[in-house]
Amino acid sequence: MRMPVRQRPAIGRSGVVGTARVDRRTRALLPRLRPGDVAVLDHTDLDRTTAQALVDAGVVAVVNAAPMISGRYPSLGPEVLVAAGITVVDQVGSAGLAAIADGGVVRVDGGTVLVEDRPVAVGRQVDGDTVARELTAARDGLTAHLETFTHNTAEFLRREQDLLLHGLGVPRPATRIAGRPVVVVARGHEHAHELALVRTFLREQHPVLVGVGRGADVLREARLRADVVVVDATADETEIPSAKALKAARDVVVRTDRGAGRSAVEHLERLGIRPLRFESGATPEDAALLLVAAADAALIVGVGLRATLEELLDSQRAGLASTYLTRLKVGQRLVDAAAVPHLYAGRVRPRHLLLVMLSGLIALGAAVGVTPVGQEWADALADLLQGLLP
Repeated sequence: MRMPVRQRPAIGRSGVVGTARVDRRTRALLPRLRPGDVAVLDHTDLDRTTAQALVDAGVVAVVNAAPMISGRYPSLGPEVLVAAGITVVDQVGSAGLAAIADGGVVRVDGGTVLVEDRPVAVGRQVDGDTVARELTAARDGLTAHLETFTHNTAEFLRREQDLLLHGLGVPRPATRIAGRPVVVVARGHEHAHELALVRTFLREQHPVLVGVGRGADVLREARLRADVVVVDATADETEIPSAKALKAARDVVVRTDRGAGRSAVEHLERLGIRPLRFESGATPEDAALLLVAAADAALIVGVGLRATLEELLDSQRAGLASTYLTRLKVGQRLVDAAAVPHLYAGRVRPRHLLLVMLSGLIALGAAVGVTPVGQEWADALADLLQGLLP
């Protein structure tokens, strides 16, 4: 993954200075961040998606009450922050978190957070060496985590066997999907760079576009319209796409827990949208994959969909079993966006043929020009041009 390198801001004495934005709930904190802020949160095992959101917000430092890498599994977020040049401090504890005032100016120097040169919280500075060392140790402790994952997978299959094995309960969208390629864009603006990888494919193949949550806004910002938007009924307002993206879509599908009441779709109905309900314990991304697979999509390109074992574990959600089993269900039709440029070079256009023909004519002319006949033709052409000139 290509990481943006951020220059450090103006240094006051030593360390970095910025306005503290404090919230234990990371989802509530992210929308409040502005460039130059110091993000203060309580997030054990910071995942890569959240870390990339912090980088995109332009923070100069991240202060965490909890450990960035607890050792349960190799969380990928700290590596993203360190690679972006952001100062990282963890393990300041609940007391340290409470001592940092929201909206106040703080200075982060090493592992210490200061207000007007007075230390208010002390933790551990996390650098590249620390991240590398702790990731290695965490990888050694994956066995116990995998045992839990196996149990959750069996339980999810028991609950969702009709859906996974027979496709029962999958709604039928109005958008025509059968036999067409589909691009599924996951939630989060950090996936916009992955969407750029498939621009040629989008322009030439005209696939069905599916936005999952904020993925619909990622498509809209790229001047594309989502044909289908999949929304999670349990998502907070930071994960719900804009009203413009929802209204522009032909189909809006709401993933709800089984037995959920009508309140799950009321906020969409108030916008004049009649959504399709998809009752399942799957994650929104997996619900989108199951939806298009059941509609017989010819090919599915995933933008921002986790694929590796470490990324799956890094997501810290009960949906690990959902993702694993959904990948088995979708099978070989699913292709990662990063692989598309290597597999699809684009169509041959008329200008390409014209360039080849022109190159061939130039080569032919050069070959004929060195022969005696070619020399006679060249002399005759020169005499003709001289005769035409006054």
